[in-house]
Amino acid sequence: MNRFNHLYKLIITVLFIAFLGTLILLSILMPTKAFSQSENRMLQQFPKFTFERLTNGRFASEWEKYVTDQIALRDFWVGVKAKTDMSLGKRDNNDVYLGDGYLLQKFDRYDEKDLKTKVEAINAFSKDNHDVKTYFMLVPNAVKVLEQKLPPFASPQDQLKFIDKVKKGLDKNIHFVEVCDPLLAHKDEYIFYRTDHHWTTDGAYYGYEAFAKASGFSPHGKDYFNITEVTDTFYGSLYSKSGFRNVKPDSIRLYLPKTNEGINLLLLDKNEKHDTIYKMDNLHKKDKYTVFFDGNHPLMKITTNSEQNKKLLIIKDSFANSFIPFLTGHYEEIYIVDLRYYNESISELVESNGIKEVLILYSVNTFSEDNTINRIAW
Repeated sequence: MNRFNHLYKLIITVLFIAFLGTLILLSILMPTKAFSQSENRMLQQFPKFTFERLTNGRFASEWEKYVTDQIALRDFWVGVKAKTDMSLGKRDNNDVYLGDGYLLQKFDRYDEKDLKTKVEAINAFSKDNHDVKTYFMLVPNAVKVLEQKLPPFASPQDQLKFIDKVKKGLDKNIHFVEVCDPLLAHKDEYIFYRTDHHWTTDGAYYGYEAFAKASGFSPHGKDYFNITEVTDTFYGSLYSKSGFRNVKPDSIRLYLPKTNEGINLLLLDKNEKHDTIYKMDNLHKKDKYTVFFDGNHPLMKITTNSEQNKKLLIIKDSFANSFIPFLTGHYEEIYIVDLRYYNESISELVESNGIKEVLILYSVNTFSEDNTINRIAW
């Protein structure tokens, strides 16, 4: 019997080592991925090594994220972990809470030094472009606005304190767009997706109203649009990221102007022209949120038949994708930059196109985690 037990343990050990070795080998041989379609986020790349980064712990931290992000069969392991955690009564996985009918993206500690650098970069851009009106909108996500949906004992960092810290750090000539109170006032409405980290089109509409108030134009009422539900089977980024499955799918609604605004869209990275800002074919894909603009691009340009003779540059993350369509009735030209993919000078873009208004729009999580906003001062 002892020999049998010994043989059994040996076989299990050999199989486990073989499995682990195969997984490591697959992870090494597979090409490094830059972006996760299922989680809709940039993945950690191989970290830069310096002795300073090694001693201050940043290399080790980024290495751990790199291994986690690039492991083979990542989506499968996320699901296994989520099921195991749920069986133990845990209600969070991979930085996502399982709340009351909602998946909510965590917001945790942020780097104070990095935050200061980002704010200083925005201030530097504003000073270099002093004749341009600069607006800044920092959007809280569902973990704050819908905190009544959080599971018991969840304790994310307070996003409102973070937003206030950013606001106080910005120069006074930068117009801060207050969007927290309007969203909180409508928290009982469907303003955030249940399975995705973005606000819904209804939530973006309240952001549009807040921007209109800050910039001094009258927003269109909802009766200006044909509001159309285009899908009710959307499972978003948090559904994939968390591994939690017992959540109702989302619907996506489009606010389509009843009048022809003469929209033309130019995707400069692809040199493609379109007469719509919607990619309806993407409603048949997994990431249905890419119905807006076919996802993120380095630089886009929208022209309209607006008689306002105004130009706007939007520097943004993906939260802006469902927000921008509300602006086409107010601006003749709208330039849209995603600094995660755009490497040119923003100041040169502003000057060469005669732009007099700039809106910087980020979600709190992206702004706290992503450092590419620093490129705005190049």
